[in-house]
Amino acid sequence: MKVAAVQFVSGGEIDANLSRAKELISTAAGEGAKLIVLPEATAQSFASGRLDSQAQELDGDFASQLQAHAESLGVTVVAGMFRPADTVDKDGKTINRVYNTALITGPGVHLGYNKIHTYDAFNYRESDTVKPGNELVTFELDGITIGVAVCYDVRFPEQFKALARQGAEVIVVPTSWADGPEKLEQWRLLSATRALDSTSFVICSGQARPGGLAKAGEPSGPTGIGHSVIVSPTAERLAEAGYEEEIIYAELDPELVAKTRKTLPVLEALG
Repeated sequence: MKVAAVQFVSGGEIDANLSRAKELISTAAGEGAKLIVLPEATAQSFASGRLDSQAQELDGDFASQLQAHAESLGVTVVAGMFRPADTVDKDGKTINRVYNTALITGPGVHLGYNKIHTYDAFNYRESDTVKPGNELVTFELDGITIGVAVCYDVRFPEQFKALARQGAEVIVVPTSWADGPEKLEQWRLLSATRALDSTSFVICSGQARPGGLAKAGEPSGPTGIGHSVIVSPTAERLAEAGYEEEIIYAELDPELVAKTRKTLPVLEALG
């Protein structure tokens, strides 16, 4: 199965982001990709204003248009969006929190995974505005089971192992990874290690670095570092992007997953 990771910079306007996403999906589909993964926060970038102001449900215009577009092309798309969640009071303020959702849509599928591990680290608290999810999600495509995670989830090997034990042979990870000192090194290590932990293909699609290579290495907040990557179950980097906007591709063979799990049975229970 041919897959694509689409790396671009989304902005603050959901309609403009939708239009750009559809163009990039069409490009990837034209290259033969059947599974097309876009970044976290495709619908609205972080640091572009209140997330609740443009949050939509899965039957809203953003998700519905991506569904129709994916169905027309015969592809399955995963893309980051925000959905209404709850209302909380914090420090005298009323906050309408959202879910940080990975939309999964295409022929025969339309659902969402809500990011479980919110990014409460490095002096940032995603949970102030984002309600954590609590359910793992997998789906089927061409006989292959695919699991879903989002960005900061990549720091939690238990989630990737749990998805693999539920049958996932491929795990997709939309991201908007922060730039800064040692952040790229951590990202490259974590994306490869999660493939080894789960003995699965891992497809990480990130926001490109705002400002591109000229800003590389500078602290950015959670607005993207680029370096989308497709990793094999043995941690081979099948394709990797740089800082700029780009689409990367790879052919995935599920037989490699079966072979790797036979020779490296790390998912088997102890005792």
